[in-house]
Amino acid sequence: MIRRLFLLCICLGGLSAVWAQDTLLTRETAVTLALENNFGIQVARNQVEVADNNASLLNSGYLPTLTGIAGANYSRNNSRTEFPGQFDENGNPVPDVEINDAETQQYTGSLNVNYTLFDGLGRYYNYKSLKERYALSELQARETIENTILQLFSVYFEVARLSENERIFEEALRISRDRITRAEYAFEFGQNTKLDILNAQVDVTNDSINLLSARQQLANVKRDLNVVLSRDLNAGFEVDTVIRFIPRPQLEAYIETAMQYNVAILQTARNLTINEYDIKINRSGYLPTIGLNGSYGWNRTQSPPRVFGAFTAPGTNTISNNLALGATLTWNLFDGGGTTVRVKNARIAFENQELLKKQVELEVARDIENALAIYENRLEIFHIQEQNVQTNQNNFERSREQFQLGRITSIEFRQAQINLLNALTNKNLAKYDAKLAEIQLLQLTGQLLNLEF
Repeated sequence: MIRRLFLLCICLGGLSAVWAQDTLLTRETAVTLALENNFGIQVARNQVEVADNNASLLNSGYLPTLTGIAGANYSRNNSRTEFPGQFDENGNPVPDVEINDAETQQYTGSLNVNYTLFDGLGRYYNYKSLKERYALSELQARETIENTILQLFSVYFEVARLSENERIFEEALRISRDRITRAEYAFEFGQNTKLDILNAQVDVTNDSINLLSARQQLANVKRDLNVVLSRDLNAGFEVDTVIRFIPRPQLEAYIETAMQYNVAILQTARNLTINEYDIKINRSGYLPTIGLNGSYGWNRTQSPPRVFGAFTAPGTNTISNNLALGATLTWNLFDGGGTTVRVKNARIAFENQELLKKQVELEVARDIENALAIYENRLEIFHIQEQNVQTNQNNFERSREQFQLGRITSIEFRQAQINLLNALTNKNLAKYDAKLAEIQLLQLTGQLLNLEF
C-alpha cells in the first residue's frame, strides 16, 4: 500500500511539474477573459443593444409614415340586350344586341403620407423614457458584470488557496519521507525500534492522501474557473497567489461616495425618472392630436363597349391623377375617465418607487456597514494567523532539532508538524477570505470595476 502511494505521488509530482509549466493566469487576464467570453455578460450586452435600438429615432414616433398601395382588377363579361315591343323606323323589330368577351381592366396606385404634428407631448416624454430605459439597461448589465467578477474572484482565490495548500502538503510529504529514511538508518544502527518506522510510514500515508485530495480539489476548482471564463474545461494554468490589500484611507473614501456609485441605488433612481415620465405620458391624453396627411393617386380604367338604347357605344380608356392634402385635429374630450385613472395610477407607481429608493438606500448602507465589519474582522484574523504561523514555524524548527538529537519522540515531532500544517492552511484561508471580503465591500461602494488587480 505504501509503495503504491509512493508511485502515485511520483506520478502526481510529474503532473505538478507539467502544471508549473502552464501559463500564469493573472487576475487582469482572468477579468479580461470573463468580460469577453462569459455567457451571462454576453447576454447582458445583447439586452443593452436591444434597449439602444428601442431608444433610437426610428422607434420614437417622430418620423412620418409613407404607405404605398397598388391594385389591379380584371373582369370579362358576355351580355345580350333585348328590346321587346320596340321597332325601328322601318317598322321592323329591334334586333337583340350581344356583346361577348367584354373586358374591363382597372389599375390603381397611390402613395399616402401621414405625420403626427402634435400628440399632447406623449411622444416627447415616451422618447425620453426610452432613453432612460437604455441607461437602466446599462446599469443592469453593469450589475451582471460586477456579479460575474465577484464570482470570478471567489473561484480564482479558491484556486490560489488550494495551490498554496498543495505546496504545503508536498512539503509535509517530503518531511515525512525523510523521517522514514532516518528511522530506517536509526533502526539499522539500533538507535530506535521498528515502531518508529511504522509511525513514519503511517504519516507518509496520511500526507499522501492529503496531497491527493488537495490536487483533486484543485483540479475541480480549476474547471469551475474555466466555466466562468467560458473556455476549455481542461485548459491548464497557474494563478497569482500574491495578495495586496487596499489602504484604509482609500477604502474610507470609497465608502463616503458609495451612495453615488452603488449600482442598486443608481437603478432605483433611473426607475424613479421613468415613473415620472409615465405620469407625463398619461397626461398627454388630456390634449388634442394634430396630424397632417397627403396622398397622390393614379388610376387607369379600360372599359368595354356599352349598350345605350338600340345603339352600342365603343369602349373607353380613362386615366386620372389626383393629389390630396389635409390636416386633422382629434380631441378626445371625454374617454370615460380612462386617462384620469391612468394618471392616478402612474402617480402611485411614482410614490412607490420613491419609497423603494429610500428602502434600497437604507439596505445598502446596512450592507456596507456589515461588509466593512466582516472585512476588518477577517483582516485581523489574517494578521493573527500570520503571527500563529511564525510561532508554529519556530516551534517546528526547534522540534526538528530536538527530534534529530533524539530528545523528543516521533509523535511529538509529528504533532509540531501538524500544528504548522494547520497554521499554514488556516493562514491561506484567512488571507483569501479577507481579500474576498474587501472585493465584496468594493462592489457595494460601486468601485469594483475600478479595482486595480
